[in-house]
Amino acid sequence: MADFNISVFGGAVSAPSDDTRLLDVLDRALAASPATVPATARWTTDRSTMWCHVRPEGGGCPAQGWKLHVSATPASAEEVLGRALTVLLAAGSMFKFAATHDHVAAINARNTSRGHSGKFITVYPVNDHEAVRLAAELDAATAGLPGPRILSDRPYVPGSLVHYRYGAFVEERRITNDGFYAWMILDPDGRPVEDKRVGSYTPPPWAVCPFPDHGMAGTGRRTDGTESRNEILIGTRFSVREAIRHTNKGGVYRATDTETGEPVVLKEARPHVAADEHGRDARDPLRAEARALEAVERLGVAPRPVRLFTQSGHLFLAEELIPGTSLRQWTADVIGEAGLGPHLPAALAMAGRLTELMIKAHGAGVVLRDFNPNNIMVRPDGAPILIDLELAVVPTATEPAPLRAGTPGYAAPEQMDGAAPDPSADRFSLGATLCHLITGGPPYLLDEFPEPRPVSERLAEWLAVRVRDLDLPAALPALVLGLMADDPADRWTAERARTALTRLTPGAARPPDAPRDLAELSERAADGIVDHLLATMDLAAPETLWPASCVHGAPDPCSLQHGAAGVLGALVRCYEQTSDPRLPDVVARAARWILDRLDDGTARPAGLYFGTAGAAWAVLDTGLALGDRDLVDGALAVADRLPTSLPGPDITHGTSGLGLTALHLWARTGRDEYVERAVAAADALTAGVEARGGRLSWSTPAQHESKLAGRRYYGYAHGVAGVGHFLAACARATDRDDYRALAVTVAENLLDEATGTERSASWGAGPGDAPTAPYWCHGAAGIGGFLARLGAWTGDARFVRAAERAARSVLDHRWRATLGQCHGLAGNGDFLLDLAALTGDDRHRDAAWRLAEIILSGRAYRDGTVVFPDEFGQVSTTWGDGMGGVLAFLLRLRHGTSRLWAADRPESASGSGPAAAVGSGRAS
Repeated sequence: MADFNISVFGGAVSAPSDDTRLLDVLDRALAASPATVPATARWTTDRSTMWCHVRPEGGGCPAQGWKLHVSATPASAEEVLGRALTVLLAAGSMFKFAATHDHVAAINARNTSRGHSGKFITVYPVNDHEAVRLAAELDAATAGLPGPRILSDRPYVPGSLVHYRYGAFVEERRITNDGFYAWMILDPDGRPVEDKRVGSYTPPPWAVCPFPDHGMAGTGRRTDGTESRNEILIGTRFSVREAIRHTNKGGVYRATDTETGEPVVLKEARPHVAADEHGRDARDPLRAEARALEAVERLGVAPRPVRLFTQSGHLFLAEELIPGTSLRQWTADVIGEAGLGPHLPAALAMAGRLTELMIKAHGAGVVLRDFNPNNIMVRPDGAPILIDLELAVVPTATEPAPLRAGTPGYAAPEQMDGAAPDPSADRFSLGATLCHLITGGPPYLLDEFPEPRPVSERLAEWLAVRVRDLDLPAALPALVLGLMADDPADRWTAERARTALTRLTPGAARPPDAPRDLAELSERAADGIVDHLLATMDLAAPETLWPASCVHGAPDPCSLQHGAAGVLGALVRCYEQTSDPRLPDVVARAARWILDRLDDGTARPAGLYFGTAGAAWAVLDTGLALGDRDLVDGALAVADRLPTSLPGPDITHGTSGLGLTALHLWARTGRDEYVERAVAAADALTAGVEARGGRLSWSTPAQHESKLAGRRYYGYAHGVAGVGHFLAACARATDRDDYRALAVTVAENLLDEATGTERSASWGAGPGDAPTAPYWCHGAAGIGGFLARLGAWTGDARFVRAAERAARSVLDHRWRATLGQCHGLAGNGDFLLDLAALTGDDRHRDAAWRLAEIILSGRAYRDGTVVFPDEFGQVSTTWGDGMGGVLAFLLRLRHGTSRLWAADRPESASGSGPAAAVGSGRAS
């Protein structure tokens, strides 16, 4: 699970739902606007979740053009809006503004997308002349007020709150070839092109700028505060070599101190970003870090501060560059080299050094408040060093620290609830960091309500599950749980932890709690997931059937991977296995919701996981499970419109996924045209194969609009393993030796590319890449699934042995604690169940239960339902990284069903030939 940081100044995470201060400003302005001005005589307002839209009655809005944005902070928003309304209500152009102070804070947050940040007011001028006039008047009206620079736009004049860019005015979106919505504009020839919203001013080349220069055009103004693309010095002293990262709050750069020749890290804080209603912004934490570095400078526990300075309003902190790697990566490297368990001597030695580090910081009076593996560097000599001390509090601090701040999984509960800074919260973070050292993952626990279990109870189970088969010193779990006690007053001191670490003796630890009945727990968890899915499904929602995360962008709401089809497939499987009486009506209505959108004229890609094929598959299975002829006919009508091949070759987006869908449709319906479609897909792949470096290869054409264009992969989702799986399945269905031979050659190539030991096998994402984590998407779980099937179908023991080595890799990397199908334990567990079914070896089923135990320890109870975190620490219902995929794995584990979306166990609707042909020697 990715670590991330939440920081909110002023103590409140969100404004109350009845915050009407900005709406009140609009109401007062409308009431006071002179009726003698025709354009202001009648306005209509419309409040959405985030925005208040204001439209002149009878006024029009172009589809695209030069739009204006006005920035503000939560502290200045009311005055900025009030002044802007004196201009806007006297004009005739539509506009919108963020409706609450909470939403103003959200669009200015430190980690908000750089292409979307800062846009408090958006104005849609009726023409270019009006755009220029309004920009000038808005600039004059808001001059002198604070607000952040809008990175996607150009300021009207240097330092102005008013910005402009060319883009879409109305919601003209299309779904890209990768399965996500993109905003579109038309070029002069009427062709749609993407309206890209990125962190720099990039107007389309054919858009003529109507605004006066005002010294802005051609300056190449950079987001680090310098004015020229040719500028290499910051602060007249620091020569920037490269950017380490860019976020909305500012960049982090590797630089050289030209006065000393020493390498430094240069950290930037943009003015007015992450601002609160008291005027504090992203610059304040950087000042706090500078104070903290000064407080511990003589202790050698943190980088040496070099200089804190301002340039072009941006605050910069230059500090010593610490060589080495993050503790997070150090732990992964140690486990990867020694293995989980054998890594413990190194981990425990590091635990002692980390404890000493905290003791020294506390001795200097510093409360760290964000002690976690991402904020600790490990030098080449093994010494840990504190970095990123932006949340630290020192004795000399005069202003209040940001509350409700920290890194989930590592910050103490009371700290995230807004408690005052206290060393006891750091000790909780030390315990969580020791958990990471021991188990390879953070103890991330989602909030529970209305009656949360004690954190200590949940941590005890979480830790017991992960250390069950490790040879831990017997006292170690008690040490960790002592540091992370519920009551801050009960937490062990760092000195007590240091003493306990020096006294640890070898010997297997007894788990803090006796193991539960996993079968019963998994069944209750699956029931709780279903409860959550039923409670959160909204058939009236125009956009998404289940609440959608925007982490990946805006996905096709019907798709298998991130939309409704994947969740529907899991619920249909649940109904088939449990006969839950609530489900028939629910899944039927969900299937109709999908069909309605598949028939609404929206152009969608055709792929299995990111397009129409997967949606048709899910609706067909729903119709067959319910005996609903209308749903079956609707699904087949959609399927009949699918092409037989696509530019990409892969399972998720391309031809292999179409072919696998065709085999499934043939097996379920007995209609020969579907096997003919599968053959056409296989023929297209056969014709498109390339030999590169003695290996067979397929790739998406470089000119195709896709993130996969020109790339070559080994894995199942996007690479040759998925292609090989489809070719082998098609060979089984048609008895075509040429497809079988091609699949065998693919498998032999993969054997040649495997790395690892005689015991385990791993693969890189593609040629020349280092081994990846063993997941379904790119790694050993997906590749092993193909090899296992091919070995069972052909009788070639080489492929089965390689699959079993892949299974060993999956188990060795169980500490990679994400839970989903694509990059997590559910997908890995499904591979182990594949292997158990194909080989008859129950060891693999037992290993799948071991992964299920880890998944189940991450559950949380909310209003009588069960939820699990996705890889970003959010609650997601989707198939790829959310609870849809977890549910399907738990059901399969309990009921012995076939794997979804693999066409492993097709059943003919008529019980005739095709199902028998494809099903002979079936996998499960």
